[in-house]
Amino acid sequence: MAGILAWFWNERFWLPHNVTWADLKNTEEATFPQAEDLYLAGPLAFCIFMVRLVFERFIARPCAVGLKIQANGPQKAQPNAILEKVFNAITKHPDEKRLEGLSKQLDWDVRTIQRWYRQRRNQEKPSTLARFCESMWRFTFYLYIFTYGVRFLKKTSWLWNTKECWYNYPNQPLTADIHYYYILELSFYLSLLFSQFTDIKRKDFLIMFVHHLATISLIIFSYVNNMVRVGTLVMCLHDAADVLIEAAKMANYAKCQILCYLLFAMFAILFISSRMGVYPIWILNTTLLESWEIVGPYPSWWVFNLLLVLLQLLHCFWSYLIVKTACRAISKGRVGKWNPLHVSKDDHSDIESSSDEDDSPPPHQKHHSSAANGTNKNGTNGYLTGSPFSYEH
Repeated sequence: MAGILAWFWNERFWLPHNVTWADLKNTEEATFPQAEDLYLAGPLAFCIFMVRLVFERFIARPCAVGLKIQANGPQKAQPNAILEKVFNAITKHPDEKRLEGLSKQLDWDVRTIQRWYRQRRNQEKPSTLARFCESMWRFTFYLYIFTYGVRFLKKTSWLWNTKECWYNYPNQPLTADIHYYYILELSFYLSLLFSQFTDIKRKDFLIMFVHHLATISLIIFSYVNNMVRVGTLVMCLHDAADVLIEAAKMANYAKCQILCYLLFAMFAILFISSRMGVYPIWILNTTLLESWEIVGPYPSWWVFNLLLVLLQLLHCFWSYLIVKTACRAISKGRVGKWNPLHVSKDDHSDIESSSDEDDSPPPHQKHHSSAANGTNKNGTNGYLTGSPFSYEH
C-alpha cells in the first residue's frame, strides 16, 4: 500500500515524462498550479453554503411568496401511534406480510395502511416553496458562473483552437481568472456534495453523488496536472444546460406550465446537443487524440480521460431519460397532462402520488370499497393521470 501511495504522489504519475515538479515552480514571471492552492476550496464551500442559506431566506423566499407559491407540504397522515412506531423504528416501506399483520392489528384494510405510509413518507418531503428556493439558488449560481466563463473564454485562444490547450504543456502559466474560476467551481460542487445529505432527497441520489465525485475529481486532476485550459472548456459547457433546467423547475413550481414546457424544450435540445454532440466531438477529441499527438500519454492522463468518459456515460443515461419521457408523452397524446420535469435530474417526481391520497383520513374500520380491489373512483388504479411518467409509475 505504501508503494502504491508513493507512486501515486510521484511526479511521474502526474506529469509527462520530460517534465518535473521543479519545472513548474512559481517564479516572478509566471505562476503555475500548486496542489496547496486548492486548500481554500474547503472553507469557501462552507461560505457558499452559508450564502445559500441567506439567499434562500431573504431573496428566494420573498420571490416565491410574490409568485403565490404556498409553503404547505403534502397532506399529513392521520396520527397513529402503532404505525408511527413501525415507521420510525422498523421500516418505512413495509412488505406484504407486515401490511397484513398491521391490517389485523388495527382493523384497517391493507390499502388504507399503504395510503397512510405514502402520506407519512411524503410528510418528510419539503414543500414546493422550499424546492423553488433551492432551484432559484442553483439557477442564480449557474447563471453567474456560466456568464463569467463565457466572458473569460471568448478572450482565450484555446476556445477557438483546442490544440492550444496542449502547446507548450505543461509549462502554461496560471492566470488569476482561471484560478478564480477553478476555486469557485470546486467550492460549489463540494457544497453540493455535502448538502446532498440535507437537501431534497432525489431518486437519482446515487447517480448525482457519483456525478459530483467525478466532477470534483476532474477539477482537482486537471488543476494539479495544469490541464486548466481544457478544464475551463468542460466547466463552461456543462453550466449552460444547468441554467435552463433550474429555470424550468422554477416555472413548474410557479405553475407557469407554458413557460415550463418552453424552457424544458430548450434545455433538452441544449443538453442533448452539448453533451452528446459537442462534448465528445470537441472535448473528448482534444483530450484523447490531440493531447496524445502533442503531449503523449502518461499515468494521470489515463485517469483524467477515464473520468471524462465516465461523465459521458452519465450524459448518455440522462439523455436517454429525457428522450424516453418526451417520446412516451407524444406517442400517447398526453402532452397536455405531461409534466416534463418527471425525469431523473429533477426532484419533482419524488413525491409519491396516488389519487387515493386526496381522500379523507383513513377510517378506523375496514373498507370493502373500490379502493380495496385496487381501482379508485377515477378509474386510474391509484395513479394520477396528471403525472404518468414519474418514477413511481
